[in-house]
Amino acid sequence: MRIGIFGGTFDPIHNAHCFVAESARLLEGLDRVLFVPTGNTHYRDKPQADAAHRCAMILGAIESNDAFELDDSDLRENATGYTADLLPRLHEKYPDAGFTFIIGADSLVSANWVRLDDVLESLERFVIAPRAGVRADALARVISVLPQHLRERVTTLNLPEFPESASLVRSLLTQGRSVRYLVPEPVWQYIVAHRLYGFHGDGVRA
Repeated sequence: MRIGIFGGTFDPIHNAHCFVAESARLLEGLDRVLFVPTGNTHYRDKPQADAAHRCAMILGAIESNDAFELDDSDLRENATGYTADLLPRLHEKYPDAGFTFIIGADSLVSANWVRLDDVLESLERFVIAPRAGVRADALARVISVLPQHLRERVTTLNLPEFPESASLVRSLLTQGRSVRYLVPEPVWQYIVAHRLYGFHGDGVRA
């Protein structure tokens, strides 16, 4: 079995996340994609929504796709938030699977990755989704320091660059503006119902 690992804060999950996951599944021939929200962030601000809310939104977003699944391994008490520590635990959980890690270009460039060599040694593939504003030379610099046999596992997905981001969604919500159609409909309705991210606008259901 070939499994995609899509990690992040998902604060909140939005349509670009879902599109990237489905594209990676098809382009890389994956049997399943695991959405793995993290509770410990070492390179960005703490998530605004707590883990229970973020997991509920992920479940709502992916419920219509049988190939998508939520995995809470990186939310456990003993989770460190480092991918190098997460992957061995996932290998124990899915011993017969080969892993492909899915990541946005911005996360690869902006994060101070710890033990990236160890991460890549645990994977069959490491696939990068293009993001608007992330230069190709910045990506190349990160990848160039890797040994050749690990560089061969890294590829960029043939996708358009997406301007959508969770920070954009949160910013619009704090202004009382709708993010409907930027996020899956169940996520939008959940945000409205729970008044997340400071949203106090009119979220009338269709």
